[in-house]
Amino acid sequence: MFSLFILSLVQSITEFLPVSSSAHLYLLNFFGISEQGMGLDVLLHFGTLLAVVIYFSKDIWQLVLSLLPKKDKQLLINLIIATIPVMVVGLFFFHLLTEARSPVFVAINSIFWGIMLWIVDKLSPKKKDLKKLDLKGAFAIGCAQVLSLIPGTSRSGITMTCARALGINRMESARFSMLLSIPTISAAVAYVIYKGFQGQIQMPTWNMGIGAILLTMFMGLLAISFLMRWVKKGSFAIFAIYRILLGLIVLGYIIFQNI
Repeated sequence: MFSLFILSLVQSITEFLPVSSSAHLYLLNFFGISEQGMGLDVLLHFGTLLAVVIYFSKDIWQLVLSLLPKKDKQLLINLIIATIPVMVVGLFFFHLLTEARSPVFVAINSIFWGIMLWIVDKLSPKKKDLKKLDLKGAFAIGCAQVLSLIPGTSRSGITMTCARALGINRMESARFSMLLSIPTISAAVAYVIYKGFQGQIQMPTWNMGIGAILLTMFMGLLAISFLMRWVKKGSFAIFAIYRILLGLIVLGYIIFQNI
């Protein structure tokens, strides 16, 4: 149960904050703290999916209403366009990209994209909202999201970095990134469930599964709430600094172990 608690806590917090959930989960395995199979992984992601759906329920309802005639469909179309690249690349090259796993690689990736987030956030203009995001910009964010398939990048981090580079303000960058996570996480959950029905994945017990979903959903709601409140007044620098420190600590540990 302690292992389940740690995994749920780490997954829910790092899925939405721009610090890379894949890096943290991999490092938990590397340091021998915890290890999850794909069955538990899908339950953790389902919990985070519920969290973002609940938090942004009003936005989702507006997206549904935009399907009606004469309604503004710009945000919905942008989300669809931004989702296409990761779906295509993930379908054909997911295993190739995720095989790039080593503690050194994950640490360096965390540091590099942390620095990029810091620089872009500091230098980019802050006045544009999502109404200024055109199809080219949405596609660019979608292409950036593909990089999140590489461990240590961070899906939320790379999409917010790209949105900030396009001049979208922090609040709207975070909002678009969170909404973009819904189809992306849904596709990942559906894929693993499909593998489960084929008997290729062992699913956890019902008690463990329900506990993982509820805990991850609750902590995910807290993480999203913190992020959206933070970006109203603060910058992404705090997350960039954390990523850099995390990468340096991991590299330092590896060097120390090999002395």
